[in-house]
Amino acid sequence: MYSREELCKKITDLYPDIGKCGIDITVEYDTEQKVWLVDLKKGSHELKHHLEIQDADACMADAQCVSLGLDIDQLKKNIAGQQY
Repeated sequence: MYSREELCKKITDLYPDIGKCGIDITVEYDTEQKVWLVDLKKGSHELKHHLEIQDADACMADAQCVSLGLDIDQLKKNIAGQQY
């Protein structure tokens, strides 16, 4: 298992333009739901993402975080004013 700090660092390594851990990105493990909760903030925009364990494992194995990556793309569009 890995820590929330390690997962947050991996996310910022894979997506360096989304922000900094502890400032723009918060990562917490939800023991009840058994998922990682990723909270991204950029200005007035905020995205809350439930990162499944298998997706988090893929992130930590230097693969893309597919579901998180899709949400990050949507957040970027929202910030740019291109809401779909």
